[in-house]
Amino acid sequence: MNLMGLQGGQYCPLSQEQIEPIHEASLKILEKTGMTYEQGLEDTIQMLEDSGAAVDRDKKKITFPKKLIIEQAAIAPDKVVLCGSDPKNDLHLTQNRVHLGTGGAAIKILDPKTGKARPTTLKDLYDVSRLVDQLDNIHFLVKPCIATDIDVEDYNINWFYACLAATSKHVMSGVNDEKGLKDVIEMASMIAGGLDKLKERPFISLTACFAISPLKLCTQSTRIMQEANRNLIPVALSSAPMAGSTSPLTMAGTLAQLHAEQLAGITICQLTRAGAPVLYGGIPGMANLKTMGYSGGAVEFGMMNAAIHQLSNHIQVPNYNSAGLTDSKLPDAQAGYEKAFSALLASMGGSNYIHHSAGMLESMLTIAHEQFVIDDEIIGNCCKVLKGIDVDAEHLALEVIDSVGPGGNFITDPHTMTHLRTEYYYGNGVTDRKSREKWEKDGCIDTRQRALDIAKKLLESPKPSYIPEKIDKAIRKKFNILLEI
Repeated sequence: MNLMGLQGGQYCPLSQEQIEPIHEASLKILEKTGMTYEQGLEDTIQMLEDSGAAVDRDKKKITFPKKLIIEQAAIAPDKVVLCGSDPKNDLHLTQNRVHLGTGGAAIKILDPKTGKARPTTLKDLYDVSRLVDQLDNIHFLVKPCIATDIDVEDYNINWFYACLAATSKHVMSGVNDEKGLKDVIEMASMIAGGLDKLKERPFISLTACFAISPLKLCTQSTRIMQEANRNLIPVALSSAPMAGSTSPLTMAGTLAQLHAEQLAGITICQLTRAGAPVLYGGIPGMANLKTMGYSGGAVEFGMMNAAIHQLSNHIQVPNYNSAGLTDSKLPDAQAGYEKAFSALLASMGGSNYIHHSAGMLESMLTIAHEQFVIDDEIIGNCCKVLKGIDVDAEHLALEVIDSVGPGGNFITDPHTMTHLRTEYYYGNGVTDRKSREKWEKDGCIDTRQRALDIAKKLLESPKPSYIPEKIDKAIRKKFNILLEI
């Protein structure tokens, strides 16, 4: 059952009458309040000023004319294709087509042997990427954890290498600096057979946290974003305000500020290179005002992330956002219901590229092998909802009903056999639907243990060879690749 790229849009937290006032409020924010910026963006600021933005260098303030924002947003592509190294994994991001996958930069993992949290390693990144490769309902791979066991200068190339070696699905990650981006593009070009071929089929993309909420441009991330634009590498314009902390407490206020940040980012990208492939990357969240931490499991998180797609759709730019987070520290009931709520709301909202949807615990601090398996099941259920109910002559089954007749049964009818595997979603095996007697006889195994068993079996399968041996040797000769496969 193909459950990728299905149509969402069934859930709209904003009415059409509410979208335009938020959009207009965002334009007013950019015209009046404007954006500030860090040092080191002189070329970018000059580019904006030459294009009609007003710059007060003493106050480090940029204000954007409405006309400039509208013109540049119109130039951004309304469709972005993120390719897999295998074309069957290509993602066509446009309108209400929905894809869900991993995300985050966790620093801990629940060790599959001990169940205790420990720092994540480069091998962990490779192993969870192998899991994602084999879990059909996880549509793409955003680097889910930090390799805390390697030096910072080795991060960028080794993160991407570990992911590309483990999966044929699309790979997205951030990088630390422009040199890291240059190295990653060079490595990916070696795999693709040249930079031109990589541009034709971009199987890597970048996240750039260009905006420090509220309304401040980050020098390093903005420069990385623009360099990706120049090379036609797709980039997600990530900004993640927390309501009550780095944006207004109210959801509408947070959405207006975030939409303003996104419009500014899109404008910079299109002025850097017209037609550059970008994803509107709004990730609205909430602050826990008791602890001042991030609250990823709240139902409002799902509501706002569904609304983000409506705002990106309003300006016809594909979006990247978030769902499937939980504040729980382990795969328990809380993790299940918090993840299901936001994943379903964002999916039914029509979001195009929903990251953080698999593997995450403790508000993005922790991952777990078993959680990836459980979340694959949750995502599959979300996508089944999007698939809807087929209504045609075959599915109405009038002739079958007539042939079975009153008082009969359909168990052995050929029509039942024909649709047995396609009409209903049966999952990956983690959901238990046995009788209590059978369940007890089999050892009373709970969901978490079943998921661990599935993950273990998947990781015992032969390791993939997505990077050809000759190219792998060339990469290892040129770069300090630390992963031993």
